Amino acid sequence: MEATAEYTCAYCGESNLTFVDWSAGSQQSYVEDCQVCCRPNILYLRFDEDTMEVEIDTEYEG
Repeated sequence: MEATAEYTCAYCGESNLTFVDWSAGSQQSYVEDCQVCCRPNILYLRFDEDTMEVEIDTEYEG
């Protein structure tokens, strides 16, 4: 199942929307550039299969 989730940029604090892929596991991490300031964020995703919620933490890359 593929869906979208929102995260806050670690650099500029703006909200971003990202696509998430539930089939890739309940815990994932990858780098995605902020849609506002274009700086790279490391995204740490956790999926709750019972409530179908996604939690995303971010940190600076580098």
